[in-house]
This record gives sequence, structure tokens and C-alpha cells, in this order.
Amino acid sequence: MRNWWIFILAIVLLLPGCSLKKDEQTAPGEMKTVFFEERTLPRDFGIPDTAPADRFIEQLTVEEKIGQLFIFGFEGKQFSPELKELIQQHHIGGLILLGKNVSTTENIVSVLNAAKATNKHNQIPLFLSVDEEGGRVSRLPKGIRKLPTAEKVGKQNDRQLNYRTGEYLAELLHAFGYNMNYAPVMDVQSNPANPVIGDRAYATNARTVADLGIETMNGMKDNGMIPVIKHFPGHGDTSVDSHESLPVVDKGMEELVRTELVPFQQAIDAGADVVMVSHVVYPALDPKWPASMSGRIINDLLRDQMGFQGVVITDDLTMGAITNDHSVSKAALQSFLAGSDLLLIAGDYDDQLQTIQLFSQSVASGVISEERLNDSVRRILTIKEDYGLEDNPIDAFDARSINNRYKELVEIR
Repeated sequence: MRNWWIFILAIVLLLPGCSLKKDEQTAPGEMKTVFFEERTLPRDFGIPDTAPADRFIEQLTVEEKIGQLFIFGFEGKQFSPELKELIQQHHIGGLILLGKNVSTTENIVSVLNAAKATNKHNQIPLFLSVDEEGGRVSRLPKGIRKLPTAEKVGKQNDRQLNYRTGEYLAELLHAFGYNMNYAPVMDVQSNPANPVIGDRAYATNARTVADLGIETMNGMKDNGMIPVIKHFPGHGDTSVDSHESLPVVDKGMEELVRTELVPFQQAIDAGADVVMVSHVVYPALDPKWPASMSGRIINDLLRDQMGFQGVVITDDLTMGAITNDHSVSKAALQSFLAGSDLLLIAGDYDDQLQTIQLFSQSVASGVISEERLNDSVRRILTIKEDYGLEDNPIDAFDARSINNRYKELVEIR
């Protein structure tokens, strides 16, 4: 039944530096807070002290567990009543700020501080996330130095430079109050007509993408920012923009293993903590579902064959690649059942509420088992603890200091 996996492994084992066997992962950034143990209620669940996340999960309600599965976006540039409800009543796992939410540095800090203050009564800190790659994918207000395109950075072919870009991203985003960044892009730019990746990729060579992307990832990790590598299993050879419709990449397994999968495998071996799955159909992997909804890609390939044990997050489920054929709520459920942990829904509010309701019904009916729910919550909570997430407010944003750090670390002449 799985003879095709034998074929994949035979190919991969012949490629130097591209083994699908999982190496021991490096430790995440230095822990700042052990919130499991600090917040554990004085009750003995009979779980060994070596498993604080399991002990903590036992204390959560089903509603709290379900909420942790979601990162939601919102409308406007102010902290809204809808967002307050999603945090207070539905215990969501985190927020994403998009370009539509950004105006000034003060605006960003104010929204993130309000989210933290609202979440203070909950037991678990929020993921506060953003797409900050540099180049054309940037959510920075005017007056703040952003990175050049990945393509421009990649042409320097300087690993130390890439590490410094990761360091800069961590310092920059921490200054606003963020703790998670959807970067680096690990796609290989193998199609010049690609409308969505293009200069967001470091190179056309898979090994170069891997080497430089891992350095950027480590620069963020070592400075306490959660990096999210994307867009698994590769978005670099698409000719369709997944924001509008569903791309299909009709490559055979041998070519995928030699190109698209190389940066992801090497990043996993180097200790990647979070992987974003794309809305792209790979018929050689799964002829029915896009990667973000495919158990064959998420569980069989990413987890079982490539050895990834961290958090899997979807690309935004409100993109046209998904909504042209599926409701957001049903796509989120299919993605979760296929193996995703975090469901990213940038809007709208009704879709978000409907998805929460569908997940509650699915747990009650047994479509989602308690074990499956706990598996994802455990991975999510472990990442939050490993990176020492806290809901502490930011006092002020020092733009001059941040811009000076850019000059010190990454300015390309």
C-alpha cells in the first residue's frame, strides 16, 4: 500500500545531506517563563513532573483547548469588541496583524497591548503573529527600516548576513510586542513566471535556499522570536496565485525530493519548530487535497517520513485557493483532521465563529477525538513555553534605536 514511500526513501538516501531520517533537534530559544508550572492548579492528576504540558492540559476545558487551535485576524486598525469576545470567551490561541491593521507604530503597540490585557484572565499567553519577510511582504509602518527582498539578500550568499537578518527581525518585532513571524520563506524559485513567490525566495538553488533560510530561522530563534518556515511542501514552482485560486504543481516524486523538499528537510533537521503548509495541490503526493488539507502530506510525509514533531500551521484559510471550493469552517476541520495544529483564519468574524462552533460539535460527536485534540494542544503549549511567551505590555517603541540596529546588522551596500 505504501510502496511509493519505499521509492521516495530509496531516492532520498542516495542524495547527500538530504536524508529523511530525523536528527536530534536543537533546543529552541532560551526559556523566559515556565507558565505550565507557574499556573498549574494545586491538584494531583497522577502525571509525572516530566510532563508539565500533559498535566496542564488536564485542567483545560474543551472550549479552552479548541480555542488554542486558532490564530485569527480582524478588521480595521483598532482593537475591536469582536476581538475582545474571541479572546475572552473563546480563548483563541493567537492573532495575526495584516497590512489592513497597520497604520503607525503606536497603533500596532496599542492593539497588541490591548490583546494582552484582554487575555490576562486566560491561562495561556497569545501567539502575536505577523508576516514580516522584507521586500514586498512587510507589515511595517512608515519610518521603520524593512529588509530588502529575500532574493537581494540571497545574492550576497552570506550566511552570517542571513543570521543577522533573523536577529534584526527578532529585535524589531519584539519591540512592537510580537512573538511569532511567518518567515523565512523556504520555497525554491524554480518558476520565473511564479506570481506569488518570485523575489520572496532566496535562490533558484535548493541547497542555497536551505543554507540561507536556516540561518535566518536561527537568527530569530536565538533571539526569542518564533520563526515559521513556509510554504510546505513548496510554492516556488506555481504559476497561479493561491490568494486567488488553487495552484497545482505536477512534479514527480523524484523531482520533489531533489528540489522542493530539500530546504524543509534540512530546516527540520536543524530544529525548525513551526511549519506552514501551503494551499497547493501536488498530485504525486495527493491528487485530491491541497497540502493544507492532506493527511498524506501532513502526516505521512511531513511527520512520518521527514520526522517533523513541531507545530503545523495552515496558510490563511480565507484565501481563494480554499474558499473557491470550500467553506472556511469545513476546510479548517478537514485540515485539522489531516494533521494541522494551528488554523490561520485572517477573517471574517462570522467565519471564525462558525469554525469554533463546528469544532465544538465535532468534539462532542466524536469526529475529533480527545486524543487528537490533546495532541495538537500539547504541541502548541510546548512551543509557547519553550519561547517563554508572556502577556506583558510594551511601554514604548524606539524607532531610532531599531533603525540603528538595522544599519549595524544588515544594511546591504
